[in-house]
Amino acid sequence: MTQIEWRKAAEWPLTAAAALFLVAYAWQVIIEPGGRSLLVTDLAMWVIWGLFLLDYAMNLVLAPDRRRWFWRHLHELLVVVLPVFRPLRLLRLVSVLRVFDRAQEDLLRGRIVIYAIGSSVLLVVVSGLAMLDLERTVPGASITTIGDALWWAVVTITTVGYGDLAPVTVGGRFIAIGVMVGGIALLGTITASLASWFLERVSADDDQTRADARVNVERLSAEIAELRGLVVARGGKDGSDRSGGRIP
Repeated sequence: MTQIEWRKAAEWPLTAAAALFLVAYAWQVIIEPGGRSLLVTDLAMWVIWGLFLLDYAMNLVLAPDRRRWFWRHLHELLVVVLPVFRPLRLLRLVSVLRVFDRAQEDLLRGRIVIYAIGSSVLLVVVSGLAMLDLERTVPGASITTIGDALWWAVVTITTVGYGDLAPVTVGGRFIAIGVMVGGIALLGTITASLASWFLERVSADDDQTRADARVNVERLSAEIAELRGLVVARGGKDGSDRSGGRIP
């Protein structure tokens, strides 16, 4: 099996696993289950993290140039390995974003806006959950409910920044930096895609206008040639009648 074949085979299972991971994490953060429910969700999240680890290992083993692939994908190694340490467990959510991004790598430009909007929604949900998980038990925190967390994420990703809600923990501020950078990138992608689409439409309209004008000119040229032929033919006939077959 090649690396490309593995990526194609693992794409949908990993996407489903990422979605399940997001649901399990949201359940833990919002509902705050205890006892058996907490155990089940923890187990599910660790199993899914194991799938991410397996995916990384398979990509490394199947890579044509393993050394080059390893150095070019160090960020993926960090995302997979660091969440073993409980204080860095939120990095598992980056795996969710990475898997969803991979599923969209070959999108045509006409779908980029839809992809960017979907990524924005996903980033808002993921960052809101992570922020709530970090902030709500800290004294003096302003982000203490899921509603506050999602509102903060939307305000931040759109670069509005009302300032009514802000993280107070170091981890929360790092998340805020990521959301700011991601928001700028996604808004830039949407803006650039829309501008490109408008330019394409204008160019297509211009090309169509030129094509229509060319057709009209050719049609008019043909009609003029036909009329000229009729005039010459009529003139020849009149000349024959008046001057014995000669056109004056």
